[in-house]
Amino acid sequence: MTPLIRCLTILFLLSFVSACSKTEPTPATPAPPPTPATAKTVTSESVVKVNAQPVEISAGGSADATVQLTIQAGYHVNANPPTFPYLRPTTLAVPPADGIKVGFITYPKPLNKTFPFAEKPLAIYEGETEVKVNLKSDKTAQLGQRSIPATLSIQACDDQVCYAPGKLELSIPINIK
Repeated sequence: MTPLIRCLTILFLLSFVSACSKTEPTPATPAPPPTPATAKTVTSESVVKVNAQPVEISAGGSADATVQLTIQAGYHVNANPPTFPYLRPTTLAVPPADGIKVGFITYPKPLNKTFPFAEKPLAIYEGETEVKVNLKSDKTAQLGQRSIPATLSIQACDDQVCYAPGKLELSIPINIK
């Protein structure tokens, strides 16, 4: 073999070996598919909003406070009183505070609505509704503005299921004159 052929043979073998030894680039590991956004967990507290309107009471007098419930579309809460004793009623609790006590609480007239899971229509509240609280002031109550705490107990349901009962804390703004 002539030196030129030997050189060309070596070059050919080196290029062949070099070409065969090249590794294919490994494809990038694909990113895992994005996880779907977790659906917001529904709770009784997440579908009901509550707000109390300010009320003026004269010292020694009484006045009605209005507590507004806003129930998200597609949900309802049980009325007070509920249709069946095992259902949790919507209940407003207002403990005595700062010379103010509750005379009585008036719940709204319920809607009677039929659901696939109940043998007869249920008494419920949905949309916007109001609970009235008759508040009485002591004659010696300090004049001026204040807020008294209250708790609304609810159990929200949709057409398929009822969610765990919940409590919403609120304040009733009062001005004693």
